[in-house]
Amino acid sequence: MKLDSKVPGGPIETAWDRHRQSIRLVNPANKRKYKVIVVGTGLAGASASATLAQLGYNVEAFCFQDSARRAHSIAAQGGINAAKNYQNDGDSVWRLFYDTVKGGDFRAREANVYRLAQVSVNIIDQCVAQGVPFAREYGGMLANRSFGGALVSRTFYAKGQTGQQLLLGAYQALQEQVAAGKVKLNTRSEMLDIVKIDGKAKGIIVRNLLTGEITRHAADAVVLASGGYGNVFYLSTNAKGCNVTATWRAYKRGAAFANPCFTQIHPTCLPVHGTHQSKLTLMSESLRNDGRVWVPKKKGDFRAPSQIPEDERDYYLERMYPTFGNLVPRDVASRAAKKMIDAGHTVVEGGQGVYLDFADAIQRLGADAVMDRYGNLFEMYERITGDHPLKTPMKIYPASHYTMGGLWVDYNLMTTVPGLYAIGEANFSDHGANRLGASALMQGLADGYFVLPYTIGDFLAGETAGFRDTNTPEFDQIEGEVRGRLDALLSVGGNTPAETLHRELGKVVWDRSGMARTEEGLKEALELIPEIKERFWKEVSVPGTGAELNMSLEKAGRVADFIEFSEVLVRDALTRDESCGAHFRLEHVTEEGEAKRDDENFCHGAVWEYTGEGNVPTRHIEPLEFNYVKPSQRSYK
Repeated sequence: MKLDSKVPGGPIETAWDRHRQSIRLVNPANKRKYKVIVVGTGLAGASASATLAQLGYNVEAFCFQDSARRAHSIAAQGGINAAKNYQNDGDSVWRLFYDTVKGGDFRAREANVYRLAQVSVNIIDQCVAQGVPFAREYGGMLANRSFGGALVSRTFYAKGQTGQQLLLGAYQALQEQVAAGKVKLNTRSEMLDIVKIDGKAKGIIVRNLLTGEITRHAADAVVLASGGYGNVFYLSTNAKGCNVTATWRAYKRGAAFANPCFTQIHPTCLPVHGTHQSKLTLMSESLRNDGRVWVPKKKGDFRAPSQIPEDERDYYLERMYPTFGNLVPRDVASRAAKKMIDAGHTVVEGGQGVYLDFADAIQRLGADAVMDRYGNLFEMYERITGDHPLKTPMKIYPASHYTMGGLWVDYNLMTTVPGLYAIGEANFSDHGANRLGASALMQGLADGYFVLPYTIGDFLAGETAGFRDTNTPEFDQIEGEVRGRLDALLSVGGNTPAETLHRELGKVVWDRSGMARTEEGLKEALELIPEIKERFWKEVSVPGTGAELNMSLEKAGRVADFIEFSEVLVRDALTRDESCGAHFRLEHVTEEGEAKRDDENFCHGAVWEYTGEGNVPTRHIEPLEFNYVKPSQRSYK
C-alpha cells in the first residue's frame, strides 16, 4: 500500500493557497453532470452536502436518523475554536496551529493542522451569516471563552448549545439545496457497504431501516461523514446509535484505518452510577472556565462539600499545573482525576468522581451571571442528578468521548480508495493523539465548507461524469454479501441480546485499553475479544425478519462490526510502545507522571491495511515531520 499524503512543499503559511491553485478544477457547467454520495448529515456531512450542491454538483445524502437535525453533532456543547483574536490577547493562526500540534502531542500532520487554523477564521463568518446565535459582548462583538490547552480565549459559543446551533445553520443550508432539487436526502437509511468499480468508489449499498429494503446507489464519488467509534467502549458520551459500521466496511474494502488507538477521554462527564447504565452524559469543558476541580485531602471523606473547609480541599489541577490550572488539555485532566481516585480521594461513595465547584465564580460574578453562561448545562445536570450546581458542586469523572483515529486520508481528504473521501470525525483528523476542546466542530465545518469542496474537484476532473449504473457485477456481488450477512445474523437463533454482548465487549476494551494501558492488559484483550466474537455468532438473539423495522438487527450488525474493529484498536495500542496524548502506556511515564513519547521510533501515523478475514492486518506508517513546531515534552505547569 502506497501512502502519498500529497502535502504541498514550500512554506506552510502558503501551502493551502498554492495547493488550491495547482489542483484540477471542474467547469461550472460540467459540475451539473457529476453526482456525489455523502453518508452522514452531521456538521461535516451537512456542510459538505450543502456546499457541493451550491457549487453545482448533484448530491445524494444519507443518514440513519429520522432527520438530519438529529445527527450527534447536536450534542456538542462548549464551543468552536477560531483564531479571530477578538479578545486582543495574543491569539493568531500560528498560535492556534501551535496549540493544536502541541495538544495532540506531536502526532498530527503539520500541514493539515496549519490549514485547519487558517480556515477557522472563515468558519465564524460563514456561521454568523447563516444566523447562528453566538454569544455576544455588551457592545455587540462576538464573545469568546477559554478552553483547555490554550492561554488565550478563542472559543466562540452559544451558551451550552453550540453544536445544536451550528448544526441548525448547516441543516438550513442543506434543506435549501434539497428544496432546489440539488440534494436528495435519504433518512432512516443505513449504509452497509461500499461498491468499487475498477478500484474506485462508485456507490454504496443501503438498508431502509423502516422497511428493510436493500437498495443500490451509484455516484462519481463517495464521501463518508459518519462520525467516530467511541461507542466501542459501550459506555460513552456518544448517542446510542453512533457506530463504526460505515468506516469499518470501507476499511474491509481497502480504505486504510489510521491510529485507531487514539481515543479521547473527556474529563467532565457524569460518573457511572449503576451496572445497568447504557450511556454517559457530557458536561461541557467550558465549565472549567469558572468551575474549580477538587477532592477532599482526606481519603474516604464523604461529608457534604459545604462541611469540608478550604484547607482540607485539594484543588489538584491548580496544584499540579499552576500555569494552566483547571484549563489543562483533556487527556491531562482525565489522568489527573484518575490518579486522585486511584489514591482513594473519590467523592462518590462506592464509586468514582471528583467535584467541579462554582462557589468562587458565584461569589465573584453573581449567580445570575453564572446562570447566564451555563444555565442549560446546570438544568441538564439537575434533571439527571437532582442537585443544582448553584447550591452544591457537580460530581464529574472522565468518560469516552471522541476518537482521533479514523480512515487515513491525504491532504485532499481522500482515503486509500480512489474516489472515497472521509471528513470530520470519520477520518484520522488533524488532532494527533489528543484533541483540544472546541476543535471537533472546527474540523467538521472546515472539512465540509472549505476543504472538500475544493479538493474533490481534483479527482472528479479526471473522471467521466454521470456514473449511475447499478446493474453491474460489482453491485450484484456486494449486495449479495450484504444480504448474506443480514441472513447470518437473523439465523443465529441465540438467546443473548446484542446489547449484552456489546456491554461485555465495552468493559473488556475500556478496562484494558481505556485511560491507562499496559502490554499485559492489551494482550489479555486480544485473547478475550475473539472469545466474545465466537460467542456472538453462536448466542446473539435477533428476532423478527429483515423485511421490516428491526432494531435488534440494526444493533446486532453494529455490534458485530465493533467486535471486529476492537481487535485492530487494541493491536494498534499494543504496537505503539510509547505514551502520547490520550494513548497512555503505563510502561512509558515521565518522572512527573506524564506521557513519555518515543519520537525516535513512533513519530508516525500507524496505518492499518485489511488482509482478509481472520488474518492479522498489515501495519504501515506515515512518517511525521515537524519543521515548524519542534517536538518537546509537553508541559502545562
